[in-house]
Amino acid sequence: MTSTAPSTAIHALVVGDSPAQRTELGRVLQRDGDIAVVAEAGTAVDAVELVARVRPHVVVLDLHLSDGGGQRAIEQIMARTPTPILVLLARLDDRHSPSAVEALVAGALDALPTPARWTAQLETELRRSVRQIRKVTVIRRPRGMLARPPRPQPEPRCGEQPVVALAASTGGPSALATVLSGLDRLLAPVLVVQHLHPEYTNGLADWLSRASALPVEMAEHGEIARPGRVYLAPAGVHLRLRANRRLELDASPPTIHRPSADQLFDSVAERAGRAGVGVVLTGMGEDGACGLLEMHRRGGHTFAQDEASSAVFGMPRAAQRLGAVAQTDLLPLGQLAAAVRRAVSRVLR
Repeated sequence: MTSTAPSTAIHALVVGDSPAQRTELGRVLQRDGDIAVVAEAGTAVDAVELVARVRPHVVVLDLHLSDGGGQRAIEQIMARTPTPILVLLARLDDRHSPSAVEALVAGALDALPTPARWTAQLETELRRSVRQIRKVTVIRRPRGMLARPPRPQPEPRCGEQPVVALAASTGGPSALATVLSGLDRLLAPVLVVQHLHPEYTNGLADWLSRASALPVEMAEHGEIARPGRVYLAPAGVHLRLRANRRLELDASPPTIHRPSADQLFDSVAERAGRAGVGVVLTGMGEDGACGLLEMHRRGGHTFAQDEASSAVFGMPRAAQRLGAVAQTDLLPLGQLAAAVRRAVSRVLR
C-alpha cells in the first residue's frame, strides 16, 4: 500500500506481519497530522525493496516478523539504502530471538516495546521517537564485534588511580562495543552511561559482555569500582563515582536523561581529577558536554567521537563547541580505545 502525503510530513514505511497491525500503527503514527504512512510491507524482502523505491524518511519495523527477517531487513536497509529505523518488539523470553540491542547494533536508531494496548502516553512516545530519528543523517557502518574472552586484570601501581567514563546515546551500543573490545587488560575501571529504553538495559549488559574485552556488569550501589572491569549504569538512576572509588546510584535529580552523562562526568571530575579519562560517543542532544568540560578543567583527559564515524554527532559536537575536547582529541571510533589506553598509561607513570 502506498499513498500520497504532504511534502512537509514525515514519510514513514510501516513493516509488520498482519494488515491489522499495520493499520493500527498507521492510525497511531498519523494522529497529529505531521507523520504520513506512505508504504507498508509485510515481509523483510518487501521492506528492503520498498525502502529503496519509496525512499521514506523513517522505517517503523516490527522486529519479530514471522519470516524471521527483521534483523536481516535492518542490516540490508542500512547497507543498501541507509534510513532511520525505529524497531518495535514485544517482550520475549527466548534468548535466541533477535533482541533490541542486536537491532541497534545492526543500525536501528531506536527501539520501543510493543504494548498490548496503545495508550495516549505510549502513542505520544512513539510519535516523538519518529520525529527524533527523522532528524538523523544515517551512515553505512560496519556491524558486529568479535568478543574475546576476558583475561585476569593486574592491579595498577600505587599512586593516582585512573578512572574511565564513557557516555553514548543514539548509535551507542555499537560504538561502545568497538571501544570496549579494544581495552583488554586496562588498569582502570570503566563506568558507562548509555541512553536506552529502560526495558533494554539488561539486554545491553548481556550483549556488551560478549563484545567487550573486559568483564561487564550492571553497577551496584556502594560497590568499589575495580580496575579492568566495566560498570554499566542501570535504567532510571544516575551513576556517580564517590570517595574511595565507590559507586553511587541515585534517582535524583530527575533530569531528562537518567542515567545522565553529565552526572557521571561531574563526579569523575570531582573524585579523580587529572586521573579521569572521559569519552563522549555518538548521540543526540547535549548530555555530557558540561560534565566533560569539568573533567577537562580539572586536568583530566577528554575525547569525543568524530562526525564521520558517529551515527549522530549531537553529543560530541556539543562537547567540542564548549571546549570540553580539543580538535586533536576528536577521533574516529576506531582510534578511541588506543587513546584511552594511552591516557591511562600517562596517569600511571
